Amino acid sequence: MLKVSKRMKSASLVVGEKTPMDLGAAVDLIAKFPKVKFDETVELHFHLHIDPKKNEESVRGTVVLPHGLGKAVRIAVVCKGEVEKKARDAGADVVGGEELIAKVLAGFMDFDVVVATPDMMRDLSKLGKLLGPRGLMPTPKAGTVTLDVEKAIKELKAGKIEFKSDKQAGIHVGIGKVSFSKDKLLDNAKTIMEAINTAKPNSVKGVFIRSLSLSTSMGPGLRILV
Repeated sequence: MLKVSKRMKSASLVVGEKTPMDLGAAVDLIAKFPKVKFDETVELHFHLHIDPKKNEESVRGTVVLPHGLGKAVRIAVVCKGEVEKKARDAGADVVGGEELIAKVLAGFMDFDVVVATPDMMRDLSKLGKLLGPRGLMPTPKAGTVTLDVEKAIKELKAGKIEFKSDKQAGIHVGIGKVSFSKDKLLDNAKTIMEAINTAKPNSVKGVFIRSLSLSTSMGPGLRILV
C-alpha cells in the first residue's frame, strides 16, 4: 500500500472535495498548503484533445511569462568568433565553441538552457544523447538556434519557456513559485493558457483542453474549470 506523508494528508484536507474550481480559487488554496523547506514551483498540467501518435497534432511553442519563473536561468551559448563576446555581454553564463562541447561531453552540465548559432549545430550533434533526454537540445522552433544570440538570451532571462506535448497528450509547465503573489501567478497562467490555445493544430476540432490541473512541486493537484 502506498504510504501518504503527513504533509500530503494535511494538504489533502485543505483541498477537501476534489471538484473543479476556477483558477483564482485554486491559487488561493495552494497558499494554504503545509510549507516545505524550499520555495515550491507552481505547475499547470494540461491534458489535450490530440492524438499524440500524429506528428501534425503535436503541440509545441514558446512564450515569455510576464513575471518569469522566479529563478535565475543559467544559459550556455555554443558559438565562436565575434558572437562569443556578444553572448557574454548579453549575460550568458557559459560561452564557448568546440571546447565547451568537449567540456559537456566530459560531464559539465551547469546550465538550464542551451543556445547555439546555426554553424555550430553539426558539432553540437555530438551532445544529442546528453542534451536530448533532458530537453536541452537547441532547436529553431524554440528560438534557441539563432544568429541573434543577444535577443535569445534577453528573452530567456526575462522568462521565456518552451512547451511541448508528450506521448500522453499532456503538457506540464511551471508558472512561478509559491512565494509569487496571486496576481503574478494568474498573469503567468493566463499567458501560457493563451499560448497553448493559439498553438492548437488545425486538424483538432471541438474542445482542445480536455482537463487542467494546478499543483505545487510537493502538493496534490487541483482540478481547474476549463
